[in-house]
Amino acid sequence: MAKILLLGSGELGKEFVIAAQRIGQTVIAVDSYENAPAMQVADGFEVINMLEGAALDRIVAKHQPDYIVPEIEAIRTERFYDYEQQGIRVVPSAKAANYTMNRKAIRDLAAKDLGLRTANYRYATSAETLRSAVAEVGIPCVVKPLMSSSGKGQSTIKTEADIDKAWQYAEEGSRGDIIEVIVEAFVNFHSEITLLTVTQNNNPTLFCAPIGHRQERGDYQESWQPALVSEQDIAEAQDMARKVTEALGGAGLFGVEFFLTAEGVYFSELSPRPHDTGMVTLAGTQNFNEFELHLRAVLSLPIFEITLERAGASAVVLATADATHPTYTGLADIAALPKTDFRIFGKPSSRPYRRMGVALTYDALDTPIVEVVERAKAAATLLTVNP
Repeated sequence: MAKILLLGSGELGKEFVIAAQRIGQTVIAVDSYENAPAMQVADGFEVINMLEGAALDRIVAKHQPDYIVPEIEAIRTERFYDYEQQGIRVVPSAKAANYTMNRKAIRDLAAKDLGLRTANYRYATSAETLRSAVAEVGIPCVVKPLMSSSGKGQSTIKTEADIDKAWQYAEEGSRGDIIEVIVEAFVNFHSEITLLTVTQNNNPTLFCAPIGHRQERGDYQESWQPALVSEQDIAEAQDMARKVTEALGGAGLFGVEFFLTAEGVYFSELSPRPHDTGMVTLAGTQNFNEFELHLRAVLSLPIFEITLERAGASAVVLATADATHPTYTGLADIAALPKTDFRIFGKPSSRPYRRMGVALTYDALDTPIVEVVERAKAAATLLTVNP
């Protein structure tokens, strides 16, 4: 059986470890703090700063993994090329992990190299250059750190008075040692989707049914599957997803995000791993959830097909205060609901707006998806994170 070094041990990593354990794989979970969610179910763990190349080299040499599976952005990803030369499989590939850990590389690949439709964008490395970039793309616009996750450091500039505040917020939310932002012109979209795309070593690329989602503060609040998308838009999104994942190479699950507009589909972002909006697949919407799909693709286990089994929705459970040992109430209330499930992630500390759990609802495929989403939102309110 394979030994997997998981770099990043949050809630997505935890579900991946559970999937791996179910088919007998060994996982070493790595993060910057002890008792991270994935560490609680892994075979072993390491606590290091993954932006330190020497620390990464040390644990790779110590554990001699068959696979390295990144789960977060803040990693010294240029080291991955050397690990591949050593015969270690980097998931999905060293190029994919390196490019997508930095918004600059993946956006330039999509827009300049592949010619995909994206928002007009510029880069900035200071408050002064941010002003110039905003002047070029126009107001309103969105500012994101090149390295961040879950909406950290992301804001919308609506007037010139917002520019300095946006730079400061981006600095605070940036992960890693790169202080640079991407400035994107505002896209007038009517909806956003995630297209989970599974690339395989010896079999065709597969697509999950599109997942719709709603964001606040740059982080998803609810997601649902299937999203209502026209055949033309889904065909265009699949074509874009296939092109960008083929360019990155390797095998695994990619979360590819798109804006849907009156003019067509816009490529937004890409993650080379299970996606937070894809937690809706834990509601049994598919024959395999996104974590099982990622694992099977990584291990070159053939995936014959991905089938949509039922409608589902997820709604996040957020903390409202700082705490070192949070507790939870409302478990019996949410457990009593029909066609409902939930997950508590087991994070050892909380802070305002930190994602601590998720409510999951499901129903027959012919059920109006808005009803399933409203049930998930109502269920999430029953779980309370206590400091």
